[in-house]
Amino acid sequence: MLIVEQHPQESIREYVYRFLKINIVNLELPPGQNISEQEVATQLKVSRTPVREAFIKLAQENLLDIVPQKGTYVSLIDTDQVEESTFVRQTLEYEVIQQACVSFPADELFQLQSSLELQKLCIKEKNYYKFFELDENMHGIIFRGCKKGRTWEMLQLMNAHYNRVRILSLKTKEFKWDQLLEHHQELIKAIQERDLEVGKKTIKLHLHKVLVDLEYLRKAHGDYFLQPKQQTFTMTQK
Repeated sequence: MLIVEQHPQESIREYVYRFLKINIVNLELPPGQNISEQEVATQLKVSRTPVREAFIKLAQENLLDIVPQKGTYVSLIDTDQVEESTFVRQTLEYEVIQQACVSFPADELFQLQSSLELQKLCIKEKNYYKFFELDENMHGIIFRGCKKGRTWEMLQLMNAHYNRVRILSLKTKEFKWDQLLEHHQELIKAIQERDLEVGKKTIKLHLHKVLVDLEYLRKAHGDYFLQPKQQTFTMTQK
C-alpha cells in the first residue's frame, strides 16, 4: 500500500481513514479485496478502535462492504455512482469554467500554468499517482479561483468511485495521457484569453472522457465492477 504520513494536527482516527481511502481510491487496495481490522491496525501500529471507526465511515461512503460473519471487502466500482458523479461534475464545472473565462485571479492562473509543467514531467516519468493528484488540484484551483471552494469540497464527497475509474484509466497502457494534457492546456489557455466558447467546448469533452473510458474499462477489468444484477441487489439492500 501507499505510505501516507500522519499530519501534525491529525487525529489517529482521521489518519487511518485518510490512509485507507487514499489506498482504495488509488487501487492499491483493489476492488473486491478482503481487508481486516487487525492487519491494518498492525501495519499502522494503532489500536483496532480507530480502524473500526474508519471502516464504518468508509462503508457509509460505499467504499467498503462489511459482510457479517464473512469479513470486510473493498467495494466493487459502481458505474451508477460514476455516471451520477460525472453528471454533477459536468453540470457544475460547466458553469464554473464560464465564470473563470470571464474573470480569474492572476495568482491562481499562475498556479494553473505551473501545474501544467509538473504534469508534463509526470507523463515523462509515467507517474500516474502524481499526475492524478495534480489533475485534481488543478480543477480545485479553478473552483477556488471562482470562489467556489466549498462546491469543490462537496464534489469530493461523492467522487470516490468516479476517481477510481480515473486512476484505472491512468494505469492502463492504452491510455492517452497526452490527450488529457492537451485538454488541460486548452482549458488554461481559454481562461487566460477569456475565450468562453473554447472553455465550454473543452470542459464538455474533458469530463465526458470518463464515460468513454468506462466502457473500455468494464470490458478489460470486469472483475473490478459491479455487474447490473449486483447493482440492483445492492440498491435494494440499502
